Amino acid sequence: MMPFGASASPFVSLHSTAMEKKPTTTTKSLSQKSGFGGVAIGNGFQVNPDGDCIAAVQAAWDAGVRFFDTSPWYGLGISERRLGLALSDKPKDAYTLSTKIGRILHPHEDFDLSHTIWKGKLNFRYTYDYSAEGVRRSVEDSLQRLGLSSLDIVFIHDLSPDNGDMKEDWVTYFDAAAKGAMPELTKMRDEGIIKGWGFGVNTIEPILKAMEVADPNVFLSACQYSLIKHEDLLERVFPKVAARDISVVVGAPLCAGFLSGKDRYLYGGTFPEGVREKLAALQRVAANHHVDLRTAALQFSAAPNSVSAVIPGAHTVQQVEENAASFTAVIPGAFWEELKHERLISASAPIPNS
Repeated sequence: MMPFGASASPFVSLHSTAMEKKPTTTTKSLSQKSGFGGVAIGNGFQVNPDGDCIAAVQAAWDAGVRFFDTSPWYGLGISERRLGLALSDKPKDAYTLSTKIGRILHPHEDFDLSHTIWKGKLNFRYTYDYSAEGVRRSVEDSLQRLGLSSLDIVFIHDLSPDNGDMKEDWVTYFDAAAKGAMPELTKMRDEGIIKGWGFGVNTIEPILKAMEVADPNVFLSACQYSLIKHEDLLERVFPKVAARDISVVVGAPLCAGFLSGKDRYLYGGTFPEGVREKLAALQRVAANHHVDLRTAALQFSAAPNSVSAVIPGAHTVQQVEENAASFTAVIPGAFWEELKHERLISASAPIPNS
């Protein structure tokens, strides 16, 4: 398998030998950091037709996107199947693909997940498995659903205190992963089966804990670096990952649509105190400078050097094209200056073209 850096859109590069596996973070332009998140094509929030989803992936490819992220959890297999079909005719060494482990899917007719964001008919249930054997099975199952021959990155998924199935017991699952999943993924990386691994989570605690006990390459941090909320990742995580040359992929840069006009905030179905007021303040500053807030949100999430990719979701060609345009748009420096002056973003937050 080719090392990171061999594909058209690398975000980490590996040394030439399998045992020398630590990455070197690369600074890229904002447009190169544009990736594709697989929540929407997994029927996140609403049922989306197969054809629209596959066309959206093709539009992302046509726009130059070469990093694609998915998970067995996204629609309980729907996202992986659609993404694999859309990428089936693409040369594997031309893009980077990540998926996740932690949940094993089992056939189950009409499984009820009506309390989640996944919509439509779901024909699988899931169990958690962070063991070494569970990692191998999950990777093999994902390859079957994707219809592809290899993966690039594997994220340990949702092993986090915000996971409603775990809550305060997440540390017990973490300890199991530290004995099983983490060393097994390191072994698979050393064997060249995968190119890198890390955690894909919505909080920072598992990221910090993983760096204490293991040797990850890359983290997918969702819900933690946006115009609404970014201080914890900026102050507590970025310095530590930079010191270890670990890359960060930013998920949910638009807060699941909140920053692009959707009447929802992330995935919990509630609006935390103050977020509506902050959105209104951001919108006022954007209007002052004739800036599209969604565009600013994507560029803000891509600005830090430690960020290797930003993965907004999309299920239509129009959404993909709007995202692509946002990563190349020019935003006046005065806009960012006013955000800092009004304390709407951290004074130390990196900004585009700074």
